[in-house]
Amino acid sequence: MKVYILEDELNILKYILSLVEKIPYLQVVGYSAEISKAQIEISKYQPELILADIQLKDGNSFSLLSNLETSAYVIFITAYNQYAIDALNIGAFAYLLKPIDPSVFEDTIDCCYRKDQAYKFNQQQVAIAAGRYSGITPTERIALKSLDFTQIVAVNDIIYCQSDKGYTTFFLRDGSKIMVSKILKEYESILPETIFIRCHQSYLANTAYIRKYFKDGYLEMTNGDKIPVSDRKRQVMSDYIESIS
Repeated sequence: MKVYILEDELNILKYILSLVEKIPYLQVVGYSAEISKAQIEISKYQPELILADIQLKDGNSFSLLSNLETSAYVIFITAYNQYAIDALNIGAFAYLLKPIDPSVFEDTIDCCYRKDQAYKFNQQQVAIAAGRYSGITPTERIALKSLDFTQIVAVNDIIYCQSDKGYTTFFLRDGSKIMVSKILKEYESILPETIFIRCHQSYLANTAYIRKYFKDGYLEMTNGDKIPVSDRKRQVMSDYIESIS
């Protein structure tokens, strides 16, 4: 089964390639971070499966699909769950959230491989989605509302987030903390998946501030704090560390 990958982050691309390489019936025929290049190569190589991030360097993959004649299956891989309805409306086979769980990835690919026929996209729905998400850029700053004030924080200044009883505490680079009355899952869908990784049900870590990963189940951050890695997320963390090695 010929595969083409759309991904604009090198580390994530390497990780997806490592997952694909473990599946013997898959063959990567190309990959791109740009719509302009992908449009040419997909038409040339005629992949049977496209693994697509939503946001690319020069636009979104909905725009690409709206101008592409293909019978390939498409599996979207992104951290932004707000695209899910549009992705499924246009005829995507599946929608996977980052960080990618290897077993979920393998099961999804297996289901796709066992299908008898590919299909064409609903071009009308693709065009609607392409227009809706044009111009979206990754989040750079975020507004955190506490009881007394709203603080505008640069995403790159967040070391990690901790959830507890419906509240989320943000630990910042300057040593300060901000507690907000929202659950962690809401921020997981906002903060860039290229920067943050869900290492535990109660923790979201900025990978730029990970100093050490201990295989017995915790991370040491650059501020000295230690945060747990759940059993379910240990493989995800190991794969991430391997992808940047």
